[in-house]
Amino acid sequence: MGALTAVEKGVFVSSGAGNDGPESSTLSNEAPWILTVAASTMDRSFRVKVKLGNGLEVEGESVYQPEVSNSTTFFPLVDAMMNDKPSSKFCGNGSLHGMNVKNKIVVCETGGGVSRISKGVTVRDAGGYGMILINPVSDGATTDAQAHVLPASHVGYTNGLVIRSYINASTSPSAVFISRGTILGTSPAPAMTSFSSRGPSIESPGILKPDVTGPGMNILAAWPFQAGPEKQTSDARYYFNVIAGTSMSTPHLSGVAALIKSAHPDWSPAMIKSAIMTTSDLQDHAGNPIRDDHQGLPAGFFATGAGHVNPVKAMDPGLVYDIDAADYIRYLCGLRYTSKQVSIIAGRSIDCDSVGRISATELNYPAFMAELSEFNGTVTIKRRVKNVGEVGGVYSVKVDAPKGVNVIVKPKRLQFNAMNEEKSFTVSFNGGSINGVGVVEGQLRWISGKRWLKLLEQASFIAGRLINCDRAGTISGGDLNYPAMMAVFPGSNEAVTFTCKVKNVGEAEAVYPVEVDAPKGVNVNVRPKTLHFQAVNEQKIFTVTLKSRSG
Repeated sequence: MGALTAVEKGVFVSSGAGNDGPESSTLSNEAPWILTVAASTMDRSFRVKVKLGNGLEVEGESVYQPEVSNSTTFFPLVDAMMNDKPSSKFCGNGSLHGMNVKNKIVVCETGGGVSRISKGVTVRDAGGYGMILINPVSDGATTDAQAHVLPASHVGYTNGLVIRSYINASTSPSAVFISRGTILGTSPAPAMTSFSSRGPSIESPGILKPDVTGPGMNILAAWPFQAGPEKQTSDARYYFNVIAGTSMSTPHLSGVAALIKSAHPDWSPAMIKSAIMTTSDLQDHAGNPIRDDHQGLPAGFFATGAGHVNPVKAMDPGLVYDIDAADYIRYLCGLRYTSKQVSIIAGRSIDCDSVGRISATELNYPAFMAELSEFNGTVTIKRRVKNVGEVGGVYSVKVDAPKGVNVIVKPKRLQFNAMNEEKSFTVSFNGGSINGVGVVEGQLRWISGKRWLKLLEQASFIAGRLINCDRAGTISGGDLNYPAMMAVFPGSNEAVTFTCKVKNVGEAEAVYPVEVDAPKGVNVNVRPKTLHFQAVNEQKIFTVTLKSRSG
């Protein structure tokens, strides 16, 4: 509510996408008037290597890097999961009792509801020398450089497998930490963090979210209390920390927005958002697709949004997609909120019948989403761009179409004769050649080569959910396991049979006899007439046959 009011007053609003990834549809702050910011890494590492007793070295990170950790003295290595307690692998408070970890390096797994700093406290209090944090498979390669209370290194999932394999194969495993300080120019970078929340959006299903990603991993930031292993009130460094999260990437994007606003004070929040999104990068510093740390594969738009922010290019986008703030109200009405509900959100009286309603595809957003199948023919979306570049600029369209989707843009060329002149174009999608079920992605760019040989790229993105009914299969409404039935009888003495499945969520041993209040003129036959359950979550199938009586 506050964000919408701010945008209507010309104030740019950016908010974090959330830290609940890598699962799908875990976004926060997904309204179309908000810049929803994901978190990615950068090419800096607070490197602490782990050298194993067999000579192998694996890379990890930690802010705790005392000189003593560069010692060549190896320490015994033990995995906390070898303790009898199920929670031991997470190194929660007291979980190492009964396990000899004195002067040893302890392997702990991230997660389990225990903070990474607290895991180190557990190891230290149990007499351990150091700690290796290992990711579960869901966290992939994302590693935190934190101010631990003892020598430590946080390694990714794959490196964790190497360490555990060594421990299991060795009779006396050992390791030593090798501090490397701050390393610049690491690769791949940027990459999507595993924790960054993913789309698609539940609240705004027709809007591609998140919008953009920015640096949100291992960011140096002020801290409200002392961080690190020692309490030295005279040392100001202890009031800074290295933090990760979309709450770190969001201030980066707010700063970029402030720079754009200072250069273009007459731009609306939607124009600033468009400039950021349409100039963002989908390639890392090496020119490869941005990697998703979760699985090590190229990241999709539901992770990156339009891409990683490029502040320099965002200052001069050439074309922008502007949105009248009144369209956000029409969009809310189009979501079938009542006028009363929209009035509460807007903070004033709104009559949806008077202001009108628009769908998500009608919002002049700098991204496209289209749901396609063999049967819904062609989906056409209209967009409008404003010239904020050169007078006389000419832009030609280039489309990298998703596989199996035909994309037609009209017109294919836009020429602008004045600043702030607006032109409209349409994009038509046809999924006639789709193969399979899922999400495919593509890219649309308006390109001009008239800026000192510099290419201007205006990027919008296409995400379509493609459905192949031959592969997915088809069912009728009567085949859906719905808690209600409706039958249409073509004539007298006709019968319709429904097959239903129910799950026991009551008592383990339960018996349910059937009772039927039959409609007038209809015979109802249920088989079986009694359901016997022996366990919770046990499922049983029954059939209901409806037959119309003659006359």
